[in-house]
Amino acid sequence: MTRVAAAVRIRVAEAADAAEIAAFGAQGFHDTFAADNRPEDMAAYLAETFGEAQQLAELRDPGASYLVAEREGDAGARELLGYARVRTSETPSCVRVLPAAEIARLYARRDLIGQGVGAALMIACLAHARELGARAVWLGVWEHNTRAIAFYERWGFEDVGSYPFVLGADVQTDRIMMRAIG
Repeated sequence: MTRVAAAVRIRVAEAADAAEIAAFGAQGFHDTFAADNRPEDMAAYLAETFGEAQQLAELRDPGASYLVAEREGDAGARELLGYARVRTSETPSCVRVLPAAEIARLYARRDLIGQGVGAALMIACLAHARELGARAVWLGVWEHNTRAIAFYERWGFEDVGSYPFVLGADVQTDRIMMRAIG
């Protein structure tokens, strides 16, 4: 286990975390996808998806939970390392194990990818989904995001379908991946 993974603490986010989650999510999404997308599409998506008010509404959604990964930073201040969003939502028909929960987001700080933050979040997501009574989890991942697809495959996710993902004015394809959690 890396030093980062050993220091990660996972907790359920609160409304007071909305601004930090919004900024972290926007930065992570931008870092991951900006090079492969038009700036105007990125700007439109980021404005719609990662505003503080949007994050606050999502944090207050009784069908969803944000799980934040953090560690103690300098002078005892907490440092956000990543987050995930688990929710109960309409399940695509290609997900055949029901009930299922969706991992709607799973982001780790870019400089910490490969150091156990994503793994800690995945473990927490699977446990949280079980607590919700789910027998499976599913997620959408951009078909060109090979690093994320490889990560999910290592966790036992299988490609079961696709759906359109709208980024600004660009309609893209997200793969639907799922795994049973029994």
